[in-house]
Amino acid sequence: MSKKKINLTNSTTYYKKSYNRVLEISEDSKQITLPDARYYRRNGKYYPSITYVLSYYPKGKHFEDWLKKVGYSADWIVKKAGEEGTQVHEMIEDYLNGKELNFLVNGQPMYNPLVWQMFLRFVDFWETYKPTLIETEVHIFSDELKIAGTCDMVCEIDGELWIIDFKTSNHLQTTYDLQTAVYGKMYEECYGKKADRYGVLWLKSSKRKKSQDKIQGKGWEMYESKRTQEENIDIFNTVKKLFDLENPRHKPSFTEFRTTAKRELWYL
Repeated sequence: MSKKKINLTNSTTYYKKSYNRVLEISEDSKQITLPDARYYRRNGKYYPSITYVLSYYPKGKHFEDWLKKVGYSADWIVKKAGEEGTQVHEMIEDYLNGKELNFLVNGQPMYNPLVWQMFLRFVDFWETYKPTLIETEVHIFSDELKIAGTCDMVCEIDGELWIIDFKTSNHLQTTYDLQTAVYGKMYEECYGKKADRYGVLWLKSSKRKKSQDKIQGKGWEMYESKRTQEENIDIFNTVKKLFDLENPRHKPSFTEFRTTAKRELWYL
């Protein structure tokens, strides 16, 4: 992943990677501090990520039934799904930056076939609807909500400004509605522009809807919440209150480690 160098103070250099973690490197380059990935730095303060806050949204009975069904495999399934989703996001980012991606290199597959299929569904969306790309991996925040996050893509489709998040899950979740609505609020607070529409580009959709107006294709669809942005933000505020209640002094943890290691050799 490429590094973007950001000088935040005169005494410390930070490197910000695409997955939003920040490395704080000491002046003598002998010590590195790695903040908690669940937080974003904003004017000397740390705001929790929207995904971290939304993890406090009740999972519901379907999730409990799923846990009973898969048992001890749950952690492995979640980890594998997360890795696949991350890989699809990175492939989309490369594609939007003009990089050519090939499933085969020297006759050998470079990707999991299921991951490649989800990526091709994004390509189908892009080639079919021809959006005007404004920005990807948009780091945004809200001082009002005291929260931050990274929106996958901001673009225009048929003259409308869209806030879009990519999802590779097997099922749509209520938290997606809240996430895109809050992204819209944060984007407006940061850039002074209100999005016309908020959507989840779901790359694992199983059925096509009978609607000529819906943005969709084989195996994918653009999902939009049936609730208004204001209604979803109200629900999110309730979740945020629960998060604050459970974490009254929430702040990121820090991991420190040295940058060099050498074994001393003893000679007789």
